[in-house]
Amino acid sequence: MTTLTEVPETAAARETPARRRRRVDRLPYLLLLPALVIIGVLLLWPLGQVVAMSFYRLNSVRQLRGDREWPWVGLGNYADILSDPFFLTVLRNTVLFAAANVLLTMILGTLVGLLLNRLGRKMATFVASCVMLAWATPALTGTIVWKWIFDDTSGLVTWLFNALPDGLSSSLFGRSDWTGYGWFNSPLLFFAILTLVVVWHSFPFIAVSVLAGLKSVPSELHEAARVDGASPWRVFWKITFPLLRPVFGILIVLSTIWDFKVFTQQFVLAGGTQDRPTFMLAIYSYAEAFSPPPKYGLGAAIAVILTLILLVVTGFYVRMVLRQEDES
Repeated sequence: MTTLTEVPETAAARETPARRRRRVDRLPYLLLLPALVIIGVLLLWPLGQVVAMSFYRLNSVRQLRGDREWPWVGLGNYADILSDPFFLTVLRNTVLFAAANVLLTMILGTLVGLLLNRLGRKMATFVASCVMLAWATPALTGTIVWKWIFDDTSGLVTWLFNALPDGLSSSLFGRSDWTGYGWFNSPLLFFAILTLVVVWHSFPFIAVSVLAGLKSVPSELHEAARVDGASPWRVFWKITFPLLRPVFGILIVLSTIWDFKVFTQQFVLAGGTQDRPTFMLAIYSYAEAFSPPPKYGLGAAIAVILTLILLVVTGFYVRMVLRQEDES
């Protein structure tokens, strides 16, 4: 016969705190599992396929379909690429282009972000909306517009140069008629136009990100610096920049990754893969893989090299962030 104080022991009551804690700790991983599966299917599986292809000699679509054997070459594709002098030219173009674009994008985006922070609410909303139009425009659409602007017959730039007085145009540029001038024929001029297109499309994201970071900086710090007579330049370097260093670090890494992978803008401006002196790693990989005769294995090896470079850049940044956290 049981008394009122004798309550049957349930499974929940017998569960120890340590077991309950382990069950709770597994919950975040279970919630992340669907996203991890999707990432694995959409990202890791194709990446693994590209890495596998880079170790084979693949020269036909039938091989990709499995109708023919995949001849194993091991590191042969990588050896062919790294021993090719043209690869050094492509790598140099990529590094210089990325460095110039990251620098210009960060400077312009930071200046616009500072401007938006100083404007009133209505004007800042209007300017930010106009700026974000460039970010919202697809890369293909924006590049087609810029290619028309530099068209050698009916482009806006050609029209503006033709509108200059003949004497002034001849004395400054050595020619008075700009109709038919190939703006994309010179590698240096081509990279200048490509830089203009990429920076125009990229700086709005930097501006909005910097603006969000500026909103988190206490206004009392800026007011105290102005009272002490500090110039705007000194206020930025001594107060704003140190507080926003993590934001700038993330933006620099993201910009580096994006600028290393520029493909659409270059492909459209160059009209394909014929202009080899202006090749960068992304379009070099595409050209080797799909230009006749196709070399899918070689193109995959170039893509793997590009991925490894970006992983090194990302790893360097993560290490820098962890070191700053340890020091703080």
